[in-house]
Amino acid sequence: MVDQALISKIQARVAAQRQDIITFLRELCAIPSYDSLILQVGKRAEAEMRKLGFEEVWFDRMGNVVGRIGSGPRKLLYDSHIDTVGIGAPEEWQWDPFTGKIENGIFYARGACDEKGSTPGMIYGLALAKECGLLEGISAYYFGNMEEWNDGIAPHALVEVEGLRPDFVVIGEPTRMQVYRGHKGRVEMQVVAKGKSAHAASNFMGDNAIYKLLPVIDAISKLEPELGDDPFLGHGRITVTDMTVKTPSINAVPNEARIFIDRRVTFGEEPAQELERIKRVIGQRDDIEASILIYDTPSYTGFVFPLDKIYPAWALPEEHAYVQAGVEAGRLLWGAPLPTGKWDFSTNGTYWTGKAGIPSIGFGPGDEIHAHTVLDQVPLDDVVRSTEWYALLPALLPR
Repeated sequence: MVDQALISKIQARVAAQRQDIITFLRELCAIPSYDSLILQVGKRAEAEMRKLGFEEVWFDRMGNVVGRIGSGPRKLLYDSHIDTVGIGAPEEWQWDPFTGKIENGIFYARGACDEKGSTPGMIYGLALAKECGLLEGISAYYFGNMEEWNDGIAPHALVEVEGLRPDFVVIGEPTRMQVYRGHKGRVEMQVVAKGKSAHAASNFMGDNAIYKLLPVIDAISKLEPELGDDPFLGHGRITVTDMTVKTPSINAVPNEARIFIDRRVTFGEEPAQELERIKRVIGQRDDIEASILIYDTPSYTGFVFPLDKIYPAWALPEEHAYVQAGVEAGRLLWGAPLPTGKWDFSTNGTYWTGKAGIPSIGFGPGDEIHAHTVLDQVPLDDVVRSTEWYALLPALLPR
C-alpha cells in the first residue's frame, strides 16, 4: 500500500544517497562509450548494481549489461542506452566533454542528457524499491544497452535471442520529468545511381552518377506536404541525410552515387509504401535503384543481428493504465499529476511497443533538445529526484 510513510521513506533515502547518485553519474560520463563500445561503462554500472544488492548481473551476447533484483512472475524492465554519439570537433567544447562541469546545478558532459542521466536513478531506484518491499511478485531488470546507431536492436535481441521478455518497460530517454507515451517511427532508405567513369578532361565520354541524383534530391525535398499526419505524433518528415560517391579520383567522372534518406513516419504510413513513394520519384529507369537499408554491423562482441532499418511509430493512449501509473507516481511524490507527452526523436520504444507490443512509457531527467550537442546537460536535482519515481513505480503497476 502506498501511504505517506512510504513516500517519506523513499524521499529520505534518496536524499541520503544524493552524493552517491551524482558521483555515479559523473563516473559514467567520464568513461567514453561512443560507437557502441559500452564494455567499460557497462562494467561501471555492473559494479554499482552489485554494491546495491542486485541478485544477478551479466552481459548478454550482444554486450549489453543486464541486472536483476527481486524475484517474481511479473517482469519490469528499466531501459537506458549507455552508449553516446561522439564528441565531434573537440575545439567546439568549452570544457572536457567527459570530465564535464557543474554550473548552477546543471551537469554538462557527453551523455549527461542522452542518456546516461537516467541510469543512476534507475539502478538506485530499483534497489530502493526492493528495500521498501515494493518488488513482491516482481522481477525487476536494469538494461544498459547500445542503441545510438540502431535503436531497438538491443531489446529485440534481448527478447528473441536471450529470451527475456518483460511485461512493462520504462525508457529512460530524456522526458523533462514528464511521462512520455510514444513517438514517430522511422524508415531508412538509400537511392543508388550507376554511371560511367571517364577522365574529367573527357567528361563527355562518361555518365555522371551525381547528376542523375540531383533531380531526385530536389523532388524529395518537396515531398513533405504530402506526407501523413497524426493528431498526437504529428506530421511525417523526410530528409536526405548523407551522400557517398565512387569515383576513380577527384579528376574523374563518378560512376556511382548514393544518397541516404531518413523518413520519419507517423501512424498509417507503411515502410513498403514509403519505398514505393521514392520509386515513383525516380521513375522507370534501370540505372537508379531505391531500397530499405539493412543493419548487420557486428557489436563489439562480434554479435550480429541483421534487421531491416524499419522502426515503427508507437503510442499508448493517455488513459492506458500504465501511463496513468506513471502520472500517479508523480502526484504521490510531488503533489501534482505529471504531464504526458512524446519524443520528437526515436527510442527503443520502436521495438518494445512498436514491434513487440509491450506496454512502455518514458521517464527521465533532461531535455532532448540538448542531445548530441556540445551543451549536453542534465539538471542534477532531476537526476536525484527521478530516483524517487523509479523506486515508487513498481508499487503502481497495473494488475
